[in-house]
Amino acid sequence: MSKLVIVGTVAFDAIETPFGKTDKILGGAATFIGLAASEFNVDASIVSVVGGDFPQDYLNLLSNRRLDISGIEIVEHGKTFFWSGRYHNNMNSRNTLVTELNVLADFNPVVPEKYRDSEIVMLGNLHPIVQSSVLDQMVNTPKLAILDTMNFWMDHALEDLLNVIKRIDVITINDEEAKQLTGEHSLLTAAKKIHEMGPKYVVIKKGEHGALLFHEEHMFAAPALPLEQVFDPTGAGDTFAGGFAGYLAKSKDLSFENMKNAVIYGSAMASFSVERFGTERMQDLSSNEIHKRIQQFENLTQFKIN
Repeated sequence: MSKLVIVGTVAFDAIETPFGKTDKILGGAATFIGLAASEFNVDASIVSVVGGDFPQDYLNLLSNRRLDISGIEIVEHGKTFFWSGRYHNNMNSRNTLVTELNVLADFNPVVPEKYRDSEIVMLGNLHPIVQSSVLDQMVNTPKLAILDTMNFWMDHALEDLLNVIKRIDVITINDEEAKQLTGEHSLLTAAKKIHEMGPKYVVIKKGEHGALLFHEEHMFAAPALPLEQVFDPTGAGDTFAGGFAGYLAKSKDLSFENMKNAVIYGSAMASFSVERFGTERMQDLSSNEIHKRIQQFENLTQFKIN
């Protein structure tokens, strides 16, 4: 089993969808990534920052999932990062209502000594300079560095983003972000351009339409599992990344063929995440449920041409 470092936000979210609304609940990219990765019993550490207002119960929730939380800095007199959003009826678009950076504004991640030789690094959505600083702390070049980003950094920190993209092996972004980053309308052409920027593997997330994996001249398409109801898609992309990274950390096989499996596991974990608000669904998953969901994906994609 490979050691895994997860860097990203541990936060409060308040969410409104056609199915209801929440007050402040547990959220953040690193939280979703960590909870998904923990399902693979990996040796994982979360590197993040919270304020003195962050409940000990939430920290206990993470540590009880065998996640190392020594890299979560607690700023006693600070406030935890907070995001609030409202989803439209189609659940594919949303409006950000509130963003309060709070302690995240001055976040300088410190990777615990024990994890500075980790084979896999998962860089959640943060400022590219922060992501680069994590790679600088690793004593060896990770066998696999995975980066997630978003259009905000393309708009406001493109040069820094391009610099960190040169240093990573896998990038996970959604289809609109891939088009914006490359200026290309075709996702196939966009993936080729992103390869030229540095990453060996490109994962393009397409929400309810699945995900695409690109490596050199190879491509793999994974479906999204059709669901009767989607309550909250907020953490789906991060949960996908956590399942993807967690599976690879457990299997220690970084080949393209095994990354196909990782994409399916990531998609399966994301399909659970959207079934309730915030991290609720990820908190009570069973290994049996995950196995059944993987079987559903397998049945969904099996066919025979006569």
